[in-house]
Amino acid sequence: MFLICHLRAVLGAALVALSISTSPLAQAQSPAPGAAASAAPAAVAPAAVAPAAPVASATAAKNGDALDNPYGIEALWKGSDLITRSVLILLAIMSTGSWYILVVKLLEQTKMTRQARTVEKKFWDSKSVREAANALEKNSAYRFIAEAGANATTDHGGLKTHIPMNEWIPMSITAAVDRVQASTQKGLAFLATVGSTSPFVGLFGTVWGIYHALTAIGISGQASIDKVAGPVGEALIMTAIGLAVAIPAVLAYNWLARRNKAIMDEVREFSEELNAVMVGSAGRAA
Repeated sequence: MFLICHLRAVLGAALVALSISTSPLAQAQSPAPGAAASAAPAAVAPAAVAPAAPVASATAAKNGDALDNPYGIEALWKGSDLITRSVLILLAIMSTGSWYILVVKLLEQTKMTRQARTVEKKFWDSKSVREAANALEKNSAYRFIAEAGANATTDHGGLKTHIPMNEWIPMSITAAVDRVQASTQKGLAFLATVGSTSPFVGLFGTVWGIYHALTAIGISGQASIDKVAGPVGEALIMTAIGLAVAIPAVLAYNWLARRNKAIMDEVREFSEELNAVMVGSAGRAA
């Protein structure tokens, strides 16, 4: 009995000593809660920052491409020679002239249409042709024709006396109408020229640009698609510019010519009525 109690005491002391010796190791192996919490954000922070770097680099690359585009009109101008630049300037002049003529002729035609309405309201109620002409606008085409008919009755001396008055008055009015028609046709020849030649001017610039592009590629010895597409594409821009100049010019020419025809029909109708009045009165209506 004594031996059993002694063994129990020895075993209990051994267990106590073993537990005391193993407790520091357990504390060393298990990290502190505060340390674990601080280590977690440190591990997450690089993961959060890591995706931002590719986004920033992609944005910078995109901005760099926008600022330093190796193709386009600006690159074509900077890399072109004297002939290519001359073609571009010529096309720019053609385009500017076409739009200027379109605006000016449209304003002139609108003015003549307004003058035609004024003639219908004021001209035929007057007592004489001169009085009716003075009621019209100073630079009116209808006033010019009316004054030509009225002046024909007084400008009939010298060799002109051999021309009968009933022929001389129509001749004077017809000459005035022809001058009005000539003034309405001004600028249309330029539009027709631009519409028919600007595509070929642009095509010439394209051929010249492709020739120089292929020459440069042959000298460099690099015939990859990225080396060919850029210079050839820039050269083809010249054809597109030529078409962009020609199409508005052709449309403007057809539109203005059609409006001119309608305006001149009204002018000729007025001149025929004026001629009938002047000849029927033997010039006394002047």
